[in-house]
Amino acid sequence: MLADQLDYVVGVDTHRDEHVLAVVAAPAGAVVAGKAVRANRRGYREALRFGERYAAGRRAWAIEGTGSYGAGLARYLAEQGETVLELSRTPRAERRLQGKDDALDAARTARAALASETLALPRAGQRREALRLLLVARRSAVDVRREALAQLRGVIVTAPDHIRQELRGLSAGKLLGRCSRLRRSSSADADELAARLVLRSLARRIEAATREADQLERELLGHVRALAPSLLDEPGVGPIVAAQLIVAWSHRGRLRSEACFARLAGVAPVPASSGQTRRQRLSRGGDRQLNRALHTVVLHRRQHDPATRDYIARRVAEGKSRRDATRLLKRYLARHLYRLLQAQEPLMA
Repeated sequence: MLADQLDYVVGVDTHRDEHVLAVVAAPAGAVVAGKAVRANRRGYREALRFGERYAAGRRAWAIEGTGSYGAGLARYLAEQGETVLELSRTPRAERRLQGKDDALDAARTARAALASETLALPRAGQRREALRLLLVARRSAVDVRREALAQLRGVIVTAPDHIRQELRGLSAGKLLGRCSRLRRSSSADADELAARLVLRSLARRIEAATREADQLERELLGHVRALAPSLLDEPGVGPIVAAQLIVAWSHRGRLRSEACFARLAGVAPVPASSGQTRRQRLSRGGDRQLNRALHTVVLHRRQHDPATRDYIARRVAEGKSRRDATRLLKRYLARHLYRLLQAQEPLMA
C-alpha cells in the first residue's frame, strides 16, 4: 500500500478556476494542512511551495481529473520532479453519507490514494494528448451524424406523399445524395417547402460530419502508426480502437501490471456470489471508453475470427453461457493487449 512508502500525500480537488489542497499524513490519515490556489501557473508554484512546507519528506500528489481541470497542475508538478498519481472521483454514495465540500473532497482523495493498491500515473502528453483530442473531436462528429440521420428519417416519415414515395427504400448513400440536391419550388405548399429545406440541410450536415470524421480518423491512423503500429496487426483493432488503447495505457510505468490495466478497462473479475450461487462478473468501473474499445474487438472476433469462435464453442460445451465466455475473452484480451504494449520498443513522444 502507498501508506507504507510515503510520509505524506497531498490530495487535490480540482476545479476550473481554483484547486483545493489537503496534506494528509501517512499512515494515520490525519489532515495536516489545507489551502486553495488559483488554477494557473502562479497558483501551481504556490501549491508546490505549500507541499514543500507542510509535506516535507517522501510525498506524492493525488489529483482528481488529471485529464481535465487537473491537467495543468499535473504537468507542472511532473516537470518539477514530483510524484503525481491519478485518482478517480469519490463515489457519490460516500459523498452523500460523509458530506461534500472542496476541502473534504481533497482530503478524501489523499486518503483514497493511501488506501489504494491500483494507483496509476497520469497520462503522458504530446502525441498521446493529440490522440485524446482527436478522439474527442471524432466522437462528436459521429454523434452529430447519427443524430442528424435519425432526424432525416423522421422528417421523411411525415413528409408529403410524393416526397416520401421518392425517398422511401433508398440506401443511405443514395438518400443523402438525393436529399442534398433538393431545391426550392415556387409551386410547393408551405409544408412541402419546409420539408425540402430541412431534408437538404440535414443531408448536407451528415455529409459534412462524415467528411470530418474520416479526416480525423486519418489523423488518428498517422499517430497510431508512429506510436504503436503493432496494434494494427491485431484482429479487430483499427485506428479508433488502437488510439483509445494508447490513450488509456499512455506509457510504460503508468500502470504497474496487466491486472491494473484490466481494472482500468472494467474487465477485472469481481465476486458476485450469493447463497449457493458461486460466480463472478466483470467490474463496472474504470474507463468506459476503453471498455467499449475492448468490447468492439471482441464483437469483431466473435464474428470473423475462427479461433475466437472455437474458444466460445469450447467454453459453451463446458457448461458456460456465451455471456460468460465473452467475459473471459475480454479479460484475456486486456492481458494480451497490455503485454503487447509493454513489450514493444519505447514509444516516440
